[in-house]
Amino acid sequence: QVQLVESGGGLVQAGGSLRLSCATSGRTFSNYAMGWFRQAPGKEREFVAAITWSGGSTNYADSVKGRFTISKDNAKSTLYLQMNNLKHEDTALYYCVRDGAYGYDSWGQGTQVTVSS
Repeated sequence: QVQLVESGGGLVQAGGSLRLSCATSGRTFSNYAMGWFRQAPGKEREFVAAITWSGGSTNYADSVKGRFTISKDNAKSTLYLQMNNLKHEDTALYYCVRDGAYGYDSWGQGTQVTVSS
């Protein structure tokens, strides 16, 4: 069972930046597509970004396009989410996920991002 551990969340002012990291266990990180989801208080969990196993292709929610960048370092078995120009509505618990053969099969515990307006 793979373990996903997010870090890098915190409190930031609107317009600021944060970089989230997701460290993974196991030796097969490079074989998998990965993604980020988030959940704000009182709202459903929503897709943020995804990246293919090689890192050659990415996909973003419309709400974060042009501001967030997803990347993965297969040598370090780590997934990243660079978040720039943060807005108050980006406040949420951010989750790292693994895209397995039958969908998202592994989730981290989440890291809190709070953007003050």
